Amino acid sequence: MKETFITELRAALQSKADPETKESAGRFFKDGEKPLVYGVKSAGVRQIAKGFLKRAKGFMKSELYAVCEELWRSQYLEEAVIACVFSESLKKQYEPSDFKVFERWVTTYVNNWADCDTLCNHTVGEFMMKYPEYVEALKGWATSPHRWTKRAAAVSLIIPARKGLFLQDIFEIADILLHDKDDLVQKGYGWMLKAASESHPTEVYEYVLSKRATMPRTALRYAIEKLPPELKAEAMKR
Repeated sequence: MKETFITELRAALQSKADPETKESAGRFFKDGEKPLVYGVKSAGVRQIAKGFLKRAKGFMKSELYAVCEELWRSQYLEEAVIACVFSESLKKQYEPSDFKVFERWVTTYVNNWADCDTLCNHTVGEFMMKYPEYVEALKGWATSPHRWTKRAAAVSLIIPARKGLFLQDIFEIADILLHDKDDLVQKGYGWMLKAASESHPTEVYEYVLSKRATMPRTALRYAIEKLPPELKAEAMKR
């Protein structure tokens, strides 16, 4: 059943593939991180995901995770998006053992910022809100030599941060990543701080002020983006 389901899903993606969309997709990625693409627009991918999710209603969680694994393995951008839609749909069924599944996907399959953000913002973020004790594992991710695992440590807390959660943990992860030279890691933790500033503007401002002498400019600009103009101006001073 799984094999037929995946074959038909891939046929649906092929049917909506557009050469122009495929060509333009490359503009969003740097050399060395360009995923395989069918050339299906985002709305079309979401539509296919929604339709096949309805067809998967009878699947056990383990069966749907096995489908996700196969989709991740393909390294196609659109298949990764669908895998993320499927795994997020199971959020009410998450249990602690699922963390190892998600961690394996991050460390084994994620190879570009889009995969990283789609998986971590939603699936991993939802897991963290359900099992907050696992935020400690993200601090381990932040020490990884793998760029996407480091970015994942930060972007997994974007949605929780917007809800005012994990502030101290966010600062600890930012501390670990503070001097990372990878601009995509810098943007990741800067984005995390920006999300936290929506609920904790004063605390994030004070954090940025305490680090601005050495915080990379890229991360700093992201972090202060939603602060009031006068605080942004002060934070940008060296």
